Amino acid sequence: GAARGAARSAAETMAAEDGGGADGGQTVTPWEVEAEGGVDYDKLIEQFGSQAISDELIERMERVTGKRVHHWLRKGIFFSHRDLKEVLDLYEAGKKFYLYTGRGPSSGSLHFGHLVPFVFTKWLQDAFDVPLVIQLTDDEKYLWKDLELDEANHLAYENAKDIIAVGFDPKKTFIFSDIDYMGHLYPNVVKIQKKVTMNQVRGIFGMHE
Repeated sequence: GAARGAARSAAETMAAEDGGGADGGQTVTPWEVEAEGGVDYDKLIEQFGSQAISDELIERMERVTGKRVHHWLRKGIFFSHRDLKEVLDLYEAGKKFYLYTGRGPSSGSLHFGHLVPFVFTKWLQDAFDVPLVIQLTDDEKYLWKDLELDEANHLAYENAKDIIAVGFDPKKTFIFSDIDYMGHLYPNVVKIQKKVTMNQVRGIFGMHE
C-alpha cells in the first residue's frame, strides 16, 4: 500500500477525519498530536474509522481521471480516506459532486502547513473538474480566541487572499465568511445538525466524556 505519511488533511474526502483519541501512548486530535516513538498510522486509521489509500485505489484514480495522481498521494502524505471508492463509483457513473474544505482564520497569513490541504484540494478540483466551497470560520475564532469580531472577520479576508493565490478555478470556487454568510447558511446548518449524532461529534473532535 501507499507509504504512511505525517500530514493530516482538511480535504474531507481524502483524510482520516472522523475520530481520534488516546491509545497505546499516542494522542491525535485536531488540536494535539503526541506519540511515543512516532505515530502508529495503522492504529490511527483504525481509531478514526477510515481506510488506507492503497496502490490499487491510486491506480483507479488515475484511470478514472486520466491524470497522474498528486505526488503527495504517492508519497503517503495523504494516507487514508473515507468513502473515496463510493465517490469514484459515482464519478464513473456521471454523478456530480463538489469539494468542501475550510480554514479557521487565527492569523493574518497562511504558512505552508495551512496551505497543504488547499494545494491538494486544487489538484482534486483540476483532476475531477468540480466546484469547490471554502468556508472561513471567523465566527469560531471570535468565540474561542482572544479576537474582536471585526478582527476575526478581517483575518478571514486576509486568509482568503492566500487561498485564492493557490490558483483555484474562479468560476467554480465559492469562498465565504461565516460572519458574513451565516444567515444564508443556517438552513444547511440545521439539516446537518439533525443528521449528526453526539458520538460522531466526539469522534470528529476527539472529545472524551
